[in-house]
Amino acid sequence: MAQKVYVTGVGMVTPVGLDTRSSWEALLAGTSGIDTITAFNPEGFETTFAGEARGFNPELYTDRKQARRLDRFAQFALAATKQAMGQANLDLGDGKVDATRVASVIGSGIGGIITMSEQWLVLKEKGPTRVSPFLVPMMLADMASGQVSILLGSKGPNYCTVSACASGADAIGQAFEMIRRGEADIAITGGTEAPVCPIAVAGFNACMALSKRNDDPKRASRPFDKDRDGFVMGEGAGIMVIESEASAVRRGVTPLVELAGYGASSDAHHVTQPAPEGEGAARAMRRALDQAGMSPGDIDYVNAHGTGTPMNDKFETLAMKSVFGAHADKLRVSSTKSMTGHLLGAAGGVEAVISVLSIVHGAVPPTINLANADPDCDLDYTPNVAYHGAVRTSMSNNLGFGGHNASLVFRRA
Repeated sequence: MAQKVYVTGVGMVTPVGLDTRSSWEALLAGTSGIDTITAFNPEGFETTFAGEARGFNPELYTDRKQARRLDRFAQFALAATKQAMGQANLDLGDGKVDATRVASVIGSGIGGIITMSEQWLVLKEKGPTRVSPFLVPMMLADMASGQVSILLGSKGPNYCTVSACASGADAIGQAFEMIRRGEADIAITGGTEAPVCPIAVAGFNACMALSKRNDDPKRASRPFDKDRDGFVMGEGAGIMVIESEASAVRRGVTPLVELAGYGASSDAHHVTQPAPEGEGAARAMRRALDQAGMSPGDIDYVNAHGTGTPMNDKFETLAMKSVFGAHADKLRVSSTKSMTGHLLGAAGGVEAVISVLSIVHGAVPPTINLANADPDCDLDYTPNVAYHGAVRTSMSNNLGFGGHNASLVFRRA
């Protein structure tokens, strides 16, 4: 019999806050974390703004020497993990937990792209002998998971999921399945990304994915709005500690929520465009509900993928209508990307944490910048102002280039 899985700790680093509390409070207040890029000079780029985790200091979580050997995406993961472990009262060095039964599964879409791009310039300008010996262990996408395992002592399965913008959600889903099967007792899981660098911005501009609203960055991310013109890139991490019911009882920790279901699917349609009518996303949602043993009418809140691109928002809306039927009109839906931007492989981790906090605190963050209704997007997207009231259940959806779809379902413990 499959074991129940609970979330016992969460952590975040986002463009609206450098920890869980500040991020959550900013999200409920409808605060935008989008502004002109400071990580590099964006002059000449088609898009000059992004969601940056400004003021982030990795030395709050590790020493200076170690911090310099971690790409920014791995620094974010370590910070969010330490927050989550602190809330879960989990210390792998105290001898109270079998570390070989603790997994580290952290997704990232593009890994250490900042280190890779910087070292390419070193190669070009100074020659091959000047390339850093830390290039490879800093750029690999699995190094967030690997470094968390090394620095914090988890000795169970340790790997990275790479499924573009569904990476963080798939990481949580795979860790969830591992615990359900009895292969691990506890997992540190989620997603992390640090893509704000010249090559990434130029690349997404080249495939016409980013908003170009350079004169008004804070209102550029406009999910479900008629005037949306693309997504806004962001950076950060969302990590959670999940564990079996037996482990939570044994450790005497109070669960935040139950992680009840996970569904994944492939569009098998196009490298960047979603399947017509959102057919693939709908299948992932149904699978998550089925695994949770829940009906569509049981869901109170959906944290939508909601990128602010014309096709995603239209087809995701159609997918929700397909899955939820008449209940779709009663759902609370929001896209927190309107405030954080799109954190790519970290989106699933951050938005899963938000979905957990919505249940814990009885609140739904808004979709800001929703000013002009799109006839194709006609659900209740919690426009501009947060909802405060009971949230018993939540669903978090993430969709990625390559046709990846992932859905997670949470409910009160």
